[in-house]
Amino acid sequence: MSDASLRILYVDDDEALGRLTQKALGRMGFDVQPVAGGDEAVAILRGTAFDAVVLDHHMPGRDGLATLKLIGELPAPPPVVYATGSDEGRIAVAALKAGAADYVIKDTDGSYFELLAKALHGAIEAAAVRRAREAAEAEMRAARDRAEMLLKEVNHRVANSLAIVTALAHMQAQRLTDPAARDALEEMQRRIAAIAQVHRQLYAAGNGEAVELSVYLDKLASELNETLGEARIVLRSDQVTVATDKAVSVGVIVTELVSNACKYAYPAGEPGPVRILLDHRGEGGLRLAVEDDGVGWTGAGPIQGTGVGSRVIKAMAASLRGTLHYEPLSRGTRAVLQFAA
Repeated sequence: MSDASLRILYVDDDEALGRLTQKALGRMGFDVQPVAGGDEAVAILRGTAFDAVVLDHHMPGRDGLATLKLIGELPAPPPVVYATGSDEGRIAVAALKAGAADYVIKDTDGSYFELLAKALHGAIEAAAVRRAREAAEAEMRAARDRAEMLLKEVNHRVANSLAIVTALAHMQAQRLTDPAARDALEEMQRRIAAIAQVHRQLYAAGNGEAVELSVYLDKLASELNETLGEARIVLRSDQVTVATDKAVSVGVIVTELVSNACKYAYPAGEPGPVRILLDHRGEGGLRLAVEDDGVGWTGAGPIQGTGVGSRVIKAMAASLRGTLHYEPLSRGTRAVLQFAA
């Protein structure tokens, strides 16, 4: 950038000094326009672009600090170099706090114009760096917003696609006459629905990285209540946020444990409660429990059903780096999963 391209508005009620500054800085290549007061300067800045402003402190009517405040309120204010004949530090500090980029003390030994030129160069370069940084940050925010929008759309489409798969599995299950095959397809439906619910939660929250488990499990429990017929599922959960992949694993585990409780805990046709409990344990630890008041099972002995559900639970618990165990109850079964948030 050449000095000739730098337009400077010089604000000083001393018209003689203004003309002298115009000539001195003009010899250095600056294009200087002197004005005698703050109100006139602000009016000019509203309609004309300048690279920088030199602002005198002592002026009749509106002084430099008051004018500086008005300049700072403009839509795109240029950098301001504050000029004063007083060497009081408090004036310089007040000007810098009010938004001035630099300050120069007037003198009569001839160094004033050189110092002013250096201050103007520094202020203009700093303003250019700031604008470049702000433009880069704005571009980054726009890119992030676009990415979040695309991710939200992906979650929406994945949830819809999984809903279609669930519906197809349901249609196929209705055509089967083999009870075991029908049960297997229905279990697969619930597993897919648990994963789809995660993506619906991500879409609703607009967050592709984390899931609020209490909200997710509440919606999942409502779906399981509908698909499992006579189930009475109750949720009690602390407010817990986990990464998306962990939410998927937790959802699949809850689906399996609740399904097992609904199928095996109570005699056929006699529904009972199934409770889902999630709470904090220690630093960063979480405890998930699914319990019932049914016939009771300790986790030992022969597995009812095909055993696929048990393998799914173990695989999901391993992905969480958690431990699953069964706690003895006076009545019913409690499966407990402990894992890190």
